[in-house]
Parts: sequence; structure tokens; C-alpha cells
Amino acid sequence: MSESAASSERQPLMDPKQSATVSSHYGATADDTENAYGAAGLGGAHHAAQDGDLITRSEAQNLKRGLAQRHLSMLGIAGAIGTGLFLSLGSAIQTAGPLGALLGYAVIGLVVCAVQFALGEVAALLPVTGSFVRHAEFLVDPALGFAVGWNLVYGNILSIPAEITAICVLFQFWTDITPVVWIVIFIVLTSAVGFAFIRVFGEIEFTFAMLKILLVVFLIILGLVINLGGIPGTERIGFRYWHDPGPFVELLPIASGDWGRFLGFWSVMTGAVFSFAGVESLAMAAAEARNPRRAIPKACKRVFARIVIFYMLAVLIVGMLVASDDERLGDDSGTAATSPFVLAASAAGIPAIASVVNAVVITSAWSASNQSLLSGTRVLYGLALKGQAPKIFLRTTSWGTPYVCVGLFSLFMLLSFMSLSDGAYTAFWWLVDLTAAGVLISWSTILFNHLRLKMALRKQGIDPSRLPWHNSWTIYSSAIALPMCILILLTGGFTTFCEGQWDTATFISSYLDIPLVLGAYLIWKFVKKTKLVSLDSIPLIDALEQAEQYPDEPEPKAHSAWKVISWIWD
Repeated sequence: MSESAASSERQPLMDPKQSATVSSHYGATADDTENAYGAAGLGGAHHAAQDGDLITRSEAQNLKRGLAQRHLSMLGIAGAIGTGLFLSLGSAIQTAGPLGALLGYAVIGLVVCAVQFALGEVAALLPVTGSFVRHAEFLVDPALGFAVGWNLVYGNILSIPAEITAICVLFQFWTDITPVVWIVIFIVLTSAVGFAFIRVFGEIEFTFAMLKILLVVFLIILGLVINLGGIPGTERIGFRYWHDPGPFVELLPIASGDWGRFLGFWSVMTGAVFSFAGVESLAMAAAEARNPRRAIPKACKRVFARIVIFYMLAVLIVGMLVASDDERLGDDSGTAATSPFVLAASAAGIPAIASVVNAVVITSAWSASNQSLLSGTRVLYGLALKGQAPKIFLRTTSWGTPYVCVGLFSLFMLLSFMSLSDGAYTAFWWLVDLTAAGVLISWSTILFNHLRLKMALRKQGIDPSRLPWHNSWTIYSSAIALPMCILILLTGGFTTFCEGQWDTATFISSYLDIPLVLGAYLIWKFVKKTKLVSLDSIPLIDALEQAEQYPDEPEPKAHSAWKVISWIWD
């Protein structure tokens, strides 16, 4: 085992193999124990120690670059295509109608586009462990990085046992074997992936993503065949359900008429956000990616296009297959029986589809737990680099895994056993609900980081074209998507404020994460006396010079055998 360098050894690197002189913008060198990026790591007294840094010596020397561009692309796809697509689309159709659900997912798809491009532009300049958490320290305020970072750690720690619990429910579709067996198996498997080489994680997620994509394509084609009457003994459906019961659904008993239909559409967007959750995880391990300045932007661009296409087609097909007033859509068993694709296939005389969907959803849940482990441990490692978490979390194995971080997360996987007790199970899900709104907080942080970067470039008179990846229109997309994310966050639980509709669990899942993050921000700001980083003092010149002096190597072209399917990630 090797232990990462202490915070006093954290100098920005111009190259993973060589330390060089930091720009004379601050007159500091790589030998300084405190430099322009805040080597003291604790939000020191002067602005130079505001905790924003480039790649540190610790992550460059102790983490291994084992993720290729295809891994990053498929990581984003695997994170976004999961139970939300396979099981929850029926609920969206039931709530908003086929057109309302399609419009809701389209709006969130555009927000995801803005988030992905914003993340890609900033991460290409600053490819660091912890991604947008560290970007917030560099571009906004160390206190923001602390608050968002620990919120992500907390959320990911709880999401892993939540996914393992979901796996137990999914296996009940086939067998009555005690859930203890599945809990133990998947705790061991998830921990093993966490402790393994980062390349092992990349290949596993690559495989899971391929399975998900193949299933989505298969279900879309099957749904279209069923809809057009291509299965013997079935009639053509077409857009029948768009006419009766109609394209929109009123959100009764809260409201009726046009206002009720609008609220039905609006209520779908919160669910759509959580369906797309995970697309931002592809940059979390940027310091462990090969050629990150080239690979991350490429992955962000590719992932957005593929995911939106898959989701839009899936929502469209589901809205054509199942009527919004179908009572079976309200089944909350949590297995493949709730999937609208399964309902349509069963009606067409193909019951085996249920087992196929259930099997892939199990891999989706395990994939989600793996991604939570990667994201959470890398954020925790990044917090430790900045002195915002104990230094023991900087320890890594000889093959580059932050084993203390993984060990902590593995310990919390034991919370899965709370699902065996009704009272403990309820308490556990209350804990999970506390960070349910964390996705929108993370997206808002990504967009705000990007706006700060663009504003700093303008303030310092730097041409944005000097960025490793630049799009002229993203300043506008981020400016529109940020208030949209905040609006959805603030209205996510609007139904609880309507007369007779109060639900404590919904209120907690919708809003309690907001004061948690604000409280963490204010506490760190008060204790460490951090300040908002001024736009003209963000050391962008240093970051740009590093990117220009050590550009990424060109990606090798795909072998001819891969070209048939490599369009998915390349």
C-alpha cells in the first residue's frame, strides 16, 4: 500500500510525470508549500489559498489512468439508463398522459444537454478527481465545494444499500429465497469492484451499458411491432391512446382543466430528472481517465445525444402502447411487472419479456451501486486532498484505489440489512429521502461553475477559444438551464402544499436537502472564513498554460471490427 502525499505536498502539476514552475501570475513555484492554488488546503487567510487547484501531486502519482474514452461514454449512459427508463415510464404516462410525459422528458433532456456541455467545458480545463466539487472550489468558493461534496458523499453512501435493497425486491420476482443471501452476495461483489483496478470498473460498466442499450433498442423495436399489429393475434394500436383517453392527464384532485393538465406535465419533470441522474458521474474520476481533456468532452457530447434519443423514443413508444388510465400502471411492486413494455408484451402473448427486463434491471441496480461507489469515494478523496476530510482517506493501494474511502463505503453497505425489519426499513428510506433532491443541486452547481468560468474569462480578457473545449452558445444554455433547475427544485413537492394533499415523505424528499447543503456551506464558511473567489483572481492563465503545454495524445482509431457498434460511444 502507498499513502498519498499530505496536504503540504499538494502542488499543481504541469504534467503527471513532472512538476514544473507555476505561472508567475502569483510568483510561485512547484516547490512552494503554499502557492496560488491553496496548497495549505484549508481556505487560508489570503486569497491565494482559496482551495482551488489543478491536478495535485497526490492524485497524479497515486491514482492510475485506467479509463478510456469509451469507458467514460458508457459510464454516462449506464448511469442514466436504469430503472427510471425500464420501470417508471408507465407512471409518467399515468400522471401526465403520452404527450405530457413526452414534453416533460424533452424539457429535462434539454437541461441535461446544457449540464453535459457545461461539465465538459470545465472538466476539459480542470480534469480533477471529484469533478464539479473541486471546480466549485476553484471557480466559486471552497465552502460550496465542501457543502456539495459532503452532500454527494452522504447521498452515495446511502444509495448503495438502497440499490442492494432494490435488487432483493427484483429477485422476489423469481424466487422466495431469503433476501439475506442477495444482500451478502451484492455487498461482496460491489466491494470487490470498488477495491479492484479502475480498469475493471470501467469494463464492468461498459458491459452493463451495452446490455442496457441492447435491451432498450429491443424494447423500442418490439413496442413498435406490437403497436403496428405485427404480432399474430394483435390489432394495430397506432395513436389510439393519444385520442382516448387523450394526450394529457389532469392532475386530479389538485386541479382540473388546462391548469390541471399543465400541473400533470410539470409533475413529470421531477421524475424525469431522477431518470437522467447519473450522466454527471462520467467526470468524477477525471484524474483516472486517459487523455481526459479530449475524452471527457467527447463523452459528454456523445452521451447526451444517445440518452436523449433512447429516452424520447422510449417515452413515445410507451405512450402508444399503454393507455394513461390503465390501472396496472399504478402497480408499485418494484419488479418488472410494473414495466409498461412488459404489460404490452404480455398482452401480445409474449410473457417471457418480463424475465428479460427483470434480469437487465437487476444489472442496472448493481451498476448504479457501482457508480455510487465510484462517485462517492472519488469525491471523498478529493475532499481529503483539500483538507475538508480526514487525511486518512488519501491512502491508496499500489494499483491506485483509495482503499480507505472504499472501506468506509463498504461498511455502510451493511445498512442493506435494515430492509429485513419493517421499522428499520422505514427509517432507512427516510434517510435516503434526505438527499433525493441532490441531483438538481449537483446540476445547478455544474451550471453555476460553468457560468463563473465564462464570466472569469471575460473579466480577465481571455478568449474563450483558448479552452480545450469551447462552444459559443453554452453561456446562454447554462444561463437558461440554471434557473430552470432551481425552479424544478423549489416546485418538486408542490403537491404537498395543496389542500388535503400533505405527505411528509414527499416534503422531506423534495426539500430537506436544501437546508442541509446551505447549512454545510455556512458552517464551513464561518469556521474557515472562506471568501467568494473574485473573477479577476481565478488563476485561469495557469490552467490554460498547463492545458496548452501538455495536450492529450490523439485517441487511437477504433478497429474495423468495432466500427459496427462503436458509434454508440465514439
